[in-house]
Amino acid sequence: MSYLDLSPLHHAAGIVRLPGSKSISNRSLLLAALASGTTEIRDLLDSDDTCVMLSALRTLGVEVQSLGNDAWRVTGVGGPFPVKQAELFLGNAGTAFRPLTAALALSGGHYKLSGVPRMHERPIGDLVDGLRQIGADVGYLGSNGFPPLEISSASLRIDAPIKVRGDVSSQFLTALLMALPLVCQEKGRSAEIEVVGELISKPYIEITLNLMARFGVVVERDGWSRFRIPAGIGYRSPGILHVEGDASSASYFLAAGAIAGGPVRVEGVGRNSIQGDVRFVESLAAMGARIEMGDNFIEARAPASGKLRAFDADFNHIPDAAMTLAVAALFANGPCTLRNIASWRVKETDRIAAMATELRKLGATVEEGVDFLTVSTPHPSPLTPHASIDTYDDHRMAMCFSLASLAGVPVRINDPNCVAKTFPDYFAAFASITAPVVAIDGPSASGKGTVAARVAQALGYHYLDSGSLYRLTALAAMRAGIALDDEAGVAALAAALPASFDGERIRLDNDDVTDAIRTEECSSGASKVAALPAVRAALLDRQRAYRQLPGLVAEGRDMGSVVFPLAEAKIFLTASVEARANRRHKQLIDKGVSANIANLLQDLRERDARDAARSVAPLQQCADAVFVDTTNMDIGVAVDTVLDIVRDVRGH
Repeated sequence: MSYLDLSPLHHAAGIVRLPGSKSISNRSLLLAALASGTTEIRDLLDSDDTCVMLSALRTLGVEVQSLGNDAWRVTGVGGPFPVKQAELFLGNAGTAFRPLTAALALSGGHYKLSGVPRMHERPIGDLVDGLRQIGADVGYLGSNGFPPLEISSASLRIDAPIKVRGDVSSQFLTALLMALPLVCQEKGRSAEIEVVGELISKPYIEITLNLMARFGVVVERDGWSRFRIPAGIGYRSPGILHVEGDASSASYFLAAGAIAGGPVRVEGVGRNSIQGDVRFVESLAAMGARIEMGDNFIEARAPASGKLRAFDADFNHIPDAAMTLAVAALFANGPCTLRNIASWRVKETDRIAAMATELRKLGATVEEGVDFLTVSTPHPSPLTPHASIDTYDDHRMAMCFSLASLAGVPVRINDPNCVAKTFPDYFAAFASITAPVVAIDGPSASGKGTVAARVAQALGYHYLDSGSLYRLTALAAMRAGIALDDEAGVAALAAALPASFDGERIRLDNDDVTDAIRTEECSSGASKVAALPAVRAALLDRQRAYRQLPGLVAEGRDMGSVVFPLAEAKIFLTASVEARANRRHKQLIDKGVSANIANLLQDLRERDARDAARSVAPLQQCADAVFVDTTNMDIGVAVDTVLDIVRDVRGH
């Protein structure tokens, strides 16, 4: 896609399972490659940056094997890389380029490293200077101080503290820390690193030190100015390593909860995280957001007052997550200032300049300096609608500015695919908490299916007929020869069910099965599979996956109570049993099927009793659902009634 149009959004609520941390993923891969033994890395981030690292490691002679489900097995080489000559293209992945530069400089080979044009504009001179202090032979193939690089074999030495600047990028220090055990083990001598100037992004160094210790190398440090790598100790595999959810990615969803009501919960990161970006929630709390944290989750809600407070704060410690706050500032009650963010200038793009330019498109007044940004929005004026946001091939620009749509204005995100660098499924995850949902439930033959389909059409939303999912599951099982009482087999099929809804037509793997799933055999099968807990659990995620922008109308059992408990609007649609029997009778007669009204009445009464009494998903009205009796309504009136309820919920 060259662009993605986000419709006006007003509310955010739900749960997001975070992808693995980019910082932890690429550090873990490199350390596992340099270690002795085999490491199984679980929950590894699947993104452009990790693909770059995996490809580089394979080229350098490291055996890496996918185990499925974001798990990888890395067979370490127990020291320097065995391949002594290679050319590596590392894209725009700083978490791969900087550490690999240091590790290759100490591997005794001949290598060339290059990347995309932007990577060739990102400084690396301070790292190269540090490596040259111990005899490494690293040369520039273009401009001095910038990639591409050429590395040649050299005689290494450790005879004095290595000095490296700390005020440009913490990745320079991380690269030296991770690579030096190679030479310290070989020479049998310890090494010291002395940081010149203020060290920025200290939490990222904490991640590096924590992971190095997991691999058997404990670094001593004197504050943030001096680090000592021990002599004679190489990396050893910890066996199994779990990657935390990405705390920087969590910031977008938590901010959405703080801006647009919530609650929004992110899973995969919590109070015990080794990532400094979890401190982002401190800034949200200072703005008035209500925060709850557990060992493996964080949840955010809007302030009780409904309005976020302005801030003026130093964000040197969370530069990536701070970008989210620059957009959240659009929703604050006054001017907001982000200070000590000079490192933004040397990221995937000049983020201070880019952020200022794009915020102004939304109507904000922005003042930018060398290391600060002040953002203010005229109140009560709304943001400028239909802004076309440029993303500069920077994943965080795309993700940050998606939040602007929560002001209730349409926003266009140019080059949305740039999120693949760290979070390929970001916009689907964003939709899963922001796309409005209208949940419609009710007894059999109440007309909820027809009403829901037409409401979806009127709103321009997606449509989900959840009852058909169970019928489709039964049909797919019968076609595949799976017994309907084979709970595990049917559940596995349900989890990957290739179902789609096109208006009132229903498809299974592109085959129109609208009529096939209405047969008596299929209806009976649906009742059987619907009683299997594993099948209901499998279809729960499937149903939630239909929640996409611009919105969803979902009808069926449990829609408002279990599947979408935070739905924007909930309707319980019903009618007298006599009216429902008459409607069913007319439908059957119109199809040329003979029917007896007395039998239909009896069948519906018995079904209502079974539905209300069954232990799994009994039919009942949610406490917060609007009751709509359609006994004396035709379909058009029923549709208009539901649309009026949706408009009332939105307040317009």
